[in-house]
Parts: sequence; C-alpha cells; structure tokens
Amino acid sequence: MSRSYDRALTVFSPDGHLFQVEYALEAVRKGTCAVGVKGKDVVVLGVEKKSVLQLQDPRTIRKTAMLDDHVCLAFAGLTADARILIDKARIECQSHRLTVEDPVTVDYITRHIAGIQQRYTQSGGVRPFGISTLIIGFDANESTPRLYQTEPSGMYSAWKANSIGRSSKTVREFLEKNHKDDMTKDETIKLAIKSLLEVVQTGAKNIEIALMEGHGQVRNLELSEIEKFVAEITEEKEAEAERRRNRLAATAGAQASMGSGTNP
Repeated sequence: MSRSYDRALTVFSPDGHLFQVEYALEAVRKGTCAVGVKGKDVVVLGVEKKSVLQLQDPRTIRKTAMLDDHVCLAFAGLTADARILIDKARIECQSHRLTVEDPVTVDYITRHIAGIQQRYTQSGGVRPFGISTLIIGFDANESTPRLYQTEPSGMYSAWKANSIGRSSKTVREFLEKNHKDDMTKDETIKLAIKSLLEVVQTGAKNIEIALMEGHGQVRNLELSEIEKFVAEITEEKEAEAERRRNRLAATAGAQASMGSGTNP
C-alpha cells in the first residue's frame, strides 16, 4: 500500500512527502558537480565536465548556458531536462525585453525558472524536472554580483557560494570554511577551482569556468588559464604539507629531548 505514494505525483505520503520530487533530487545528486562563488565585484561558475568520447564533438557537451547577455546558468542532473528549461528561460528573457524594453533582473528570471519547476510538481501526467540550477549575473546599472540556486521542488534562494550535484555536501562544507567576503577576481576563481578539485580527480581538463565581471561581461576561461590556477593550488598544497611535516618533526624532536632529559 505504501508503494502507491511514490507512483503518483499529486498524492502526499502520510508523513507529508512527495516522493517523485525527492526522486528528482536524487537525480540531481547523481549529476556532475557545479559550483558558484561570489567575490567582491565578480561571480564565477565552475562545473565538472565528463570526459568526451574520442569521436564526439566537445562543443556539443556544455554544462553552462547563457540565458541572456548578463545571466549565466549551470545545472546538475538530467541534461535533456535542462535543455527544455533553458529554452523556456531564454524565451522569457527575450519576451521581457520586448515587453518592457529592459533586460530581466537575475532575481526575476530565477523566480520564473523556479515557477516552471514548481508547476511540474503539482500536475498529473507530468514529472518534476530532474535538475537543480545555479544562476549568476549582474542587474543593469548595478555592480553587485548575484548568485541563486533553484531546486526541482521549485524552491529558490540566494547564496554567497554554493554547490549542486555529485558530492555537493562535501564541496559546500569546503566553501563554508574557505569563503570570504570581498574576495578579488583571482581569489574567487581559485576558490571555485579548489572546491571542484575536491571531487574532480583528473585536474584542469575536466573543469569548465565561466567568469562574469559586470553586466554583459562574461567569458569562459581557457584551458591554459585553468591549468595555471591548478598549478598554483598544487604548489600551495605541497608547501602546506611540507610545513605540517616540519611541525610534526619539531614536536617529536622536542618530546624526545624532554624525555631524554628526565632519564638518570
């Protein structure tokens, strides 16, 4: 009898769960990792890229998408679902420009995307979108970067830094420990790459970084730029490990000398 609750989207279980929405969240957790980090006047999206097959065109495999000149989205979950949601969001961006002659605000397009996701949780004959999104951008005539997250349930929220997808909890804990307000551009990029390296074992070739420095000022970092940051991070880790070994050796030496001094 209990199994009937997870077959119907519009039926709550006795403890208040919509199982189909929770299954959609599970699809997100199995997706590749994506990270968003806000700095002082920049915002960065970093995504884990799966290795493309030998005969596949890598240009057709993208985990980030531009919704408008000033809004960029990354997703984790089912790529086919993301394509449909991105198309709907792009249409809304252009419709808004045509109607009010102004670009959308990041908050507005986030609410629109979350509204579409929520509508697909309360109708029979459909299923929820199996994706979560991270949305970054700058509003017109403003210098404050924006970062939002949406979920399959239709919930959305603003963040300083966040991650979605595979091992997102581990990455989020790393971001909580290392994020600082008013980070520079290089510090923001480095933190995004560092957090992705917590789950990406293959290094720079499987990382994609989108950098936004102002309204309409967005670009993807070249592989050589990402490799440079990865090399810096590797050097810092090695230096920290060396300092830790020296401290342990010094502590052990001090303890040994103290022990020998007390012997008759």
